[in-house]
Amino acid sequence: MATAFVAEHRGQFSVRTMCRCLRVQLSGFYAWLKAPLSARAQEDRRQTELLQKAWAESGKVYGYRKLHDDLVEQGESICPNRVARLA
Repeated sequence: MATAFVAEHRGQFSVRTMCRCLRVQLSGFYAWLKAPLSARAQEDRRQTELLQKAWAESGKVYGYRKLHDDLVEQGESICPNRVARLA
């Protein structure tokens, strides 16, 4: 989480200073930046886009249960708890 904070605010503050204050190794931060997203993170991103599309098509009124039903109808393999977390 600290590395994400540093990445988000590096336009406003010095990366070196933020890393020192948050006790993050500078080399570790840059290694984290270059690392690709995990398979789960990539799948979360893809399914989040599907959820946002389904929610917009519903008139922005569907809850996670109906969103789950929509994704299952589309052939997605996803559990209701994951839909709730991503939504």
